[in-house]
Amino acid sequence: SGRTSDGHAAPRPLYMDVQATTPLDPRVLDSMLPYLTACYGNPHSRTHAYGWESEAAMEKARQQVADLIGADSREIIFTSGATESNNMAIKGVARFYKSRKKHIITTQTEHKCVLDSCRSLETEGFHITYLPVKKNGLIDLKELEAAIQPDTSLVSVMTVNNEIGVKQPINDIGEICRAHKVFFHTDAAQAIGKIPMDVNNMKIDLMSISGHKIYGPKGVGALYVRRRPRVRLEPLQSGGGQERGLRSGTVPTPLAVGLGAACEVAQQEMEYDHKRISQLAEQLVTKIMSEVPDVVMNGDQEHRYPGCINLSFAYVEGESLLMALKDVALSSGSACTSASLEPSYVLRAIGTDEDLAHSSIRFGIGRFTTEEEVDYTVQKCIQHVKRLREMSPLWEMVQDGIDLKSIKWTQH
Repeated sequence: SGRTSDGHAAPRPLYMDVQATTPLDPRVLDSMLPYLTACYGNPHSRTHAYGWESEAAMEKARQQVADLIGADSREIIFTSGATESNNMAIKGVARFYKSRKKHIITTQTEHKCVLDSCRSLETEGFHITYLPVKKNGLIDLKELEAAIQPDTSLVSVMTVNNEIGVKQPINDIGEICRAHKVFFHTDAAQAIGKIPMDVNNMKIDLMSISGHKIYGPKGVGALYVRRRPRVRLEPLQSGGGQERGLRSGTVPTPLAVGLGAACEVAQQEMEYDHKRISQLAEQLVTKIMSEVPDVVMNGDQEHRYPGCINLSFAYVEGESLLMALKDVALSSGSACTSASLEPSYVLRAIGTDEDLAHSSIRFGIGRFTTEEEVDYTVQKCIQHVKRLREMSPLWEMVQDGIDLKSIKWTQH
């Protein structure tokens, strides 16, 4: 209930789950407040000052988003978040070019909304190639190139993975797509504002952005849609023709303003944040691994965003470790799939053993994470892993030198 027995609010756990969502940066809230109160005009009202001031604020925000990714502000479409942006990009391109092109390429480790958009296109008669990833979580560029067919319209590969933090070779993918005249979409929700992204250098044609992953408000995002060479989409949402007819509906000015401000703050803070987060991440991994044996870091060591750390603690059930660490907000994979008892499909795709997949925990370090919070998390983590292992018969057998793989388990 969030309350202690004497009715007081229970102390809240410290927050180490920034991949799920981030707190609102106070500077972002300040920028939004006027548009939640006095300046409440509809940004599409053309006949009075209320509308004009909202429209000006919306266009300023559009420019702030564009500046962060090296785009033209006319290429930014406001949406309700990255899930909508991903749906729009994938279904929109597929359906627009369907008379000539019926093939789409993505990867097995994409966010669920990308995989589900592709699944629904399969029922419409499209062919989808789900590229496997290597043990380190990265795709094989030769496999990507070999998968491209004359009727391929789109390649969709996420920039930074939300579960294991690996960073795909976006520049190389962009080159391959451009050379084969195939559109390239990337879900950059976990990358934007954290690592430098430039849509022209990286030859990205469509890019999905989320507000609440970059210290902005929830319920807002954007889709970048390239103008030259022009990408055309069939809109998912019909109506008054706002957002170049690609996404009808009144743009929520306060949310758009918040997204713009979050992008501008991210641009200013990116270098500082990245350095600080890298140091804290290094501290977390080094301390845990020096104290606890049999810990595996999932995903490539080099090509990654440092703030997303996924560790598997052998011989410990991930769920029981999360319960033991209840004064730290952590997760075992993505918020979207954590309700199911299946191990994460991302970990399965990188070939993690079933039991190790069940023992994985994701640590998220962000702009407002402190050194004390990292120290506390490390200390609690070491303490509980050791305690849970002491209770585990498997751990005891391993200590006695028994190879668990050699055991024939019988069903009783």
